[in-house]
Parts: sequence; C-alpha cells; structure tokens
Amino acid sequence: MSLFIDLTQKQLDAHVYRIIEPKRLYELFESKEGVLVHPSCWDDPYENFILRSKVRDKTGQVKAYTYHEKMYGQCWTLNTNSDAMWRIYSPDTRGIRIRTTVRRLLESLYHGSVNRPDMFCVVGKVRYLGEKALRRFANGIYKNGSLEKNSLFRTLLVKRPAFRHEKEVRLLYFDDRGEADGRLLRYKLNAHDLIDQIMIDPRVSYAEFRKLKEMIQCRTEFQGRILRSLLYSPPEETILEETAA
Repeated sequence: MSLFIDLTQKQLDAHVYRIIEPKRLYELFESKEGVLVHPSCWDDPYENFILRSKVRDKTGQVKAYTYHEKMYGQCWTLNTNSDAMWRIYSPDTRGIRIRTTVRRLLESLYHGSVNRPDMFCVVGKVRYLGEKALRRFANGIYKNGSLEKNSLFRTLLVKRPAFRHEKEVRLLYFDDRGEADGRLLRYKLNAHDLIDQIMIDPRVSYAEFRKLKEMIQCRTEFQGRILRSLLYSPPEETILEETAA
C-alpha cells in the first residue's frame, strides 16, 4: 500500500499549511496531542458519500459496508498565501497558519500513539472532479464486492471543482481497532518537531501582531519564525499621470 497518494517524490518535502484558532495552537503544544476528525464533521455533504453508499453486487444483492465509520482525517493546503483561505478559515482575523511538510505530516501520525506495523494511514492530494466524473469514480471503486486499502483512502481524496482553490492535502487514518473517541482520534504529537513556521493573519495591525507573537512564544516556547502575512501590504509609492477629461 502506498503511503503517499497522487504526490510526486519532490512534493513529499513541499510545505503544507493549515489555519487554526489560537486556542487550538496552544493545545497542540500544551497537550502534546494531534487530533484527526471524522469526515461527518466536514461541511461538504459529498464528503465520504462513496463509503456511506450501499453497493449492488453482480448478483443484484444490495450491501451496506461500515468503512465510513472508521475513517478519520485532517485537512491541509499547498496554497502558500491565499486571500480566500484566510477569509474562510480566519473569519474573525484571529487565525494562525502553521507550516510543515508532507513527509513530516505523515511521520507525526505514524510515530504517534497509533504507531504499529499494520496501521493504515496515508497523505494524499485531493483531486477535483465534476459531478459526472465523481459518480463514475464512485461506481468504479468496488471490485468483486471488496475495497482495496488504497481505494479506501482515495474515496476521501476527491471533491467537487467548487473547492479547487483549496489545493488540499489530507492526512487520513483508518481506525480498524476502534481507537477513536467518538468523532475524534487523538495521537501523541511533538508540535516542535512538526511545525517549522507560524504566521499571523495579514489583517491584524502590526501592534496586535507583536502582542500575539509574544503570547505565542510565551505559551508554546516555539523556537521557529513567527511572522505576519504580508498578503495585504501596501504597494510601493506609485506616481499616476494626470489625464485630460
């Protein structure tokens, strides 16, 4: 089984990003735990619809599987600095962006409390498919009434084109031993090993940024760079030409 899906060898060391609330950032460092969530917690109603669907086999018998109950994930993005991502995931301008790499992301889960030789976890890049293509993909997933492990994860690596701007990468885990606590699956995590940069929402003032940076350093003892996004920094002085009416 491949641990990386639809990612090139070069992309394994590419940076990925996630915008979270300050409270969640502090929890990462203080609790020393990572958290994966059940896809039912995600907003898009199409999420996990393939695994939740019933399947008709070659004899015409309709079957229902329970794979969907055992899937957990975490969403990241390859977008370096996106206005849309800040506005969606930091609506109150208090969001904080953390950065890691694809490889470290998978290693953080594999070496956590769920670490074992037969564990099923991957990092995969999301593909964006139109509704017809999405249904064709769904109908082709099951073979001989069974589902291969890579295909199992691929069902959570397809979304509709409306979400293409997210350039999403997902950390996915199949909880075949019932380790999750309800809709959450927790695992040991050293946030200092995982996160290599912290960035503050570009819409906060410089004075607010300085206060937040000091608070983060005090509560997390993070040794990496803490920056303020320059996405909205004003352009250099421009001289405009007066024109006749």
